[in-house]
Amino acid sequence: MRWWGWGRDEDAIELPPAAAELLRGELGVDGGERGDRVGLDEVAVPESRLGDSGRRALAAAVGADAVLGDRETRIGHAAGRGYADLVRLRRGDASGAPDAVVLPGDVAQVAAVLAACAEHGIAVIPFGGGTSVVGGVEPLRGGHDAAISLSLRRLTRIDADPVSRTIAAEPGVFGPALERTLAGWGLTLGHFPQSFEYSTVGGWVATRSAGQASTGYGRIDELVEAVRCVTPAGELATLDAPATAAGPSLCELVVGSEGTLGVIAGATLRVRPAPAERHYEAWSLPDFDAGLATLRELEQSGAAPDVARLSDEDETRLTMALGSSGGVAERVGRAYLRARGHEHGCIAFTGFEGETDAVGARRGRCAQILRAHGAVALGTRPGRSWLRGRFSAPYLRDELLDRGVMVETLETATTWSNLSALYDAVGAALRTALAERGTPPAVMCHVSHLYPSGASLYFTFLARQEAGVELDQWRAAKRAAGEAIVAAGGTITHHHAIGRDHREWMADEVGGLGIDVLRAVKERVDPTGIMNPKKLLPG
Repeated sequence: MRWWGWGRDEDAIELPPAAAELLRGELGVDGGERGDRVGLDEVAVPESRLGDSGRRALAAAVGADAVLGDRETRIGHAAGRGYADLVRLRRGDASGAPDAVVLPGDVAQVAAVLAACAEHGIAVIPFGGGTSVVGGVEPLRGGHDAAISLSLRRLTRIDADPVSRTIAAEPGVFGPALERTLAGWGLTLGHFPQSFEYSTVGGWVATRSAGQASTGYGRIDELVEAVRCVTPAGELATLDAPATAAGPSLCELVVGSEGTLGVIAGATLRVRPAPAERHYEAWSLPDFDAGLATLRELEQSGAAPDVARLSDEDETRLTMALGSSGGVAERVGRAYLRARGHEHGCIAFTGFEGETDAVGARRGRCAQILRAHGAVALGTRPGRSWLRGRFSAPYLRDELLDRGVMVETLETATTWSNLSALYDAVGAALRTALAERGTPPAVMCHVSHLYPSGASLYFTFLARQEAGVELDQWRAAKRAAGEAIVAAGGTITHHHAIGRDHREWMADEVGGLGIDVLRAVKERVDPTGIMNPKKLLPG
């Protein structure tokens, strides 16, 4: 990816003409290019603190050519892709860059690297695609003299068991490569997080990732059947079996461990036949409350689509404004929605994947429930448009950052009975915290993952950046939202993980004794504390 942002230059997105006026009206931003991004040659990178003995030990483990210390490689592994990461990188601050980037070629070399780092007191940060938005791959040293990023991009083997419908995948396999390989066997994992293009199997498992189609296909933790984790104390591997009653699940302990226990060296994943048909369409709901009631009935009655996404009124309004063309068809469409009482409604997307007959039957049942709640069909064109652009939001964030806009996301989940209260609390906290700083925000939200007992909430908020104190502004918003989530009974993270940014709220999630249990496990498998310091656990 670009060292200062997301993806590649050739895939960049330009804001539509309506955006400049929207930014002025909503946020007080003039919309002009700021041009305050430094060049690569201006980025400050500290001298490597990796000593000669440590470097020799790493070279002995993987070969000298696989221990990289050049400036550009270190910058590329200095941070993830969260808002705070990008603010620092764009202003030329790569002070947290790893002292080296090490590329093991197999699992044996991973073990050898961990042994060398334990002996020489070198922190190890496992690195897949580097897409963490919660500081999960920042090379924090945790009291150690040096830190390396352990790039897993050479571990890319995939073995399939079509009879059992499972695959064994190494951690460095990127999403597109995985799906291309599975397509050759007529299979799919169906896991499509927004980071799909640049994230890896190892990263998904380490962070308990949820894909955009997780309502139908399941989260990654539901798709993991067995896992292999190399720790400084040895290898922890679980049995490849569809189910077991053999005590607490050690597989579950590794899934979501975020590199703090060891390196996820492989996972057995449950796959299914590639769908014969994909059908995506859009609907308009009268308001967000009506939309929530609709989604709950869809899920609890067994009629939910594989992809179910509902935007609130503000997200719908801003999305339509940014995509506005002003053409005749659009004017007719708006007039139609006004006539149906949906002028200020909410847009929902539904996606069905599978065998043709099954897709048709499921769509029919879903449509009945939607219409019973006052939904208006918008057809397949907007649904197909969403499907084409579903990985594009991070590119839009880069463009907004160039124009002096703070743009950040956070996500949570709770029960259906508590969902509206949580939605109100987080939105109010963000608006208050940023308005008090003189930068009133636009706060948007959508639901994108359904469960019988509840659903997720995914917030996006935009505000004019406070020049010179952008990170103070971000911390104020982040803290206000985090405290509101905890107070309202939501999870501090639904699919972005804990990382650096959320760890102060981890005790609210699992309790004090739960933290003690996790610390005890870490002390056993990582006695010198080299694995991804200052992530996941508070303190």
